[in-house]
Amino acid sequence: MKDETSKLVLSSEQFADTINIVLLRTTHPGNVGAVARAMKNMGLKRLQLVAPEFNKLVPEDEAYARAAGAEDILSSANTCATIDEAIADCQLVIGASARSRKLPWPLMNPRDCAEFIIEKASQPQTAKPSVQVAILFGQEASGLSNDELYRCHYHVNIPASPTYSSLNLAMAVQVICYELRMAFLALAPEEAKHLMAPVLNPMSTGWDEALANVAEVEGFLSHLEQTLIRTEFHDPNKPRQLMARLRRLFQRAHLDQMEVNILRGILSSIDKYIQQKP
Repeated sequence: MKDETSKLVLSSEQFADTINIVLLRTTHPGNVGAVARAMKNMGLKRLQLVAPEFNKLVPEDEAYARAAGAEDILSSANTCATIDEAIADCQLVIGASARSRKLPWPLMNPRDCAEFIIEKASQPQTAKPSVQVAILFGQEASGLSNDELYRCHYHVNIPASPTYSSLNLAMAVQVICYELRMAFLALAPEEAKHLMAPVLNPMSTGWDEALANVAEVEGFLSHLEQTLIRTEFHDPNKPRQLMARLRRLFQRAHLDQMEVNILRGILSSIDKYIQQKP
């Protein structure tokens, strides 16, 4: 029997406290605000600014306007003078880069990178995560320098279209944060159950009406056939597989009970109209 105490877990709080989004030499406060919003959307909160090329974030500037609800992340953002200060307490540093290097470096795509980070950050139940992760994003126009990339254990590259691979800073952060959240939710099935489960038809958990049973669907199909005969759309002597095709259509739709009732109500209204015709 598998030892449940050894199962890796990561709570929402640990997820938020483990991952640091580090922006280097950012030139525009508005981009920082957009990054904060992207982070909060995905459940992250630790933002570090390294040598930003503006004085400081103030409530009146564009950063707070573009944060749109993530003002708390801006207010708690840590501003550092150097990259050394930003990553000193981290055990894992990953740099986002769109450029290839003459010197090959360990490189991952965002999905594999996110799974790698979550695996490293997760610990057996009751244990606290021992790994602090920093994900570095460079200046909007030039990205991370070679020296900054060499400070990273791994690089992550977003496989954008080669015809136009330049991403806005906040967009790049959003992609990475989204993959991190998906990897986190995959590890926390109970928490993720209602967030990740698809709701496609009445057989899915979360649908608002029960799936119609065979008797209900058969009653509708019989009603439909009789109405089509009355409107002379369907000739039972020359069926042309009409009812078989309609049966296939409605069975493929997996009708719920309310939908069957609505369809039968429509048929009844047609029947009533036919009866009232002179």
